[in-house]
This record gives sequence, C-alpha cells and structure tokens, in this order.
Amino acid sequence: MGAITTSVIAIGAVILGWITIETACKPCLEKGREAIDRSLNPDYDPDDDVSDIRAPLNPNADLSPDLDGVKASRPSSTTSEVVKGV
Repeated sequence: MGAITTSVIAIGAVILGWITIETACKPCLEKGREAIDRSLNPDYDPDDDVSDIRAPLNPNADLSPDLDGVKASRPSSTTSEVVKGV
C-alpha cells in the first residue's frame, strides 16, 4: 500500500509542477507554440506577415534636424536664399 501512495503523491506533484510552469510561463509558451504551428503549416507564407520590420515606428514624424533647439525649415525650391554655414 505504501508504493501506491508514493506513486499517487509523485504523480500529483508532477501534475502540479506542470500546471505551475504552464501558468508562470504562459506568454512565452504561447509564442513558442504559435511559432511551431506556423512552421508546421504548409500554407503559411512568411511574406504575408502584416508587420513589416523595416516600417518606421512613427511614419508621420517630422524628420527635419533640430539645430540648437530650433527646427530647421526645409528650403523651398522657388526661393534663392543664401544659407550661412556655422
């Protein structure tokens, strides 16, 4: 009877440990399982991903340089102002 009790306790401990790991590492495990599912899916095409890693984070950002706290204005093509270099 002692062997059966020990076996039941050991199996219960393994199940409890498994549940603990699943709960604690849920986000990481979900990402890994999704990656495995994608790699096993013959219809998956990585080129169809919506997220483009080369896309800018803020596409509407003003990309003009900030010189001494003053935004540099872009010269228009119709004016012929002289720009002094520092």
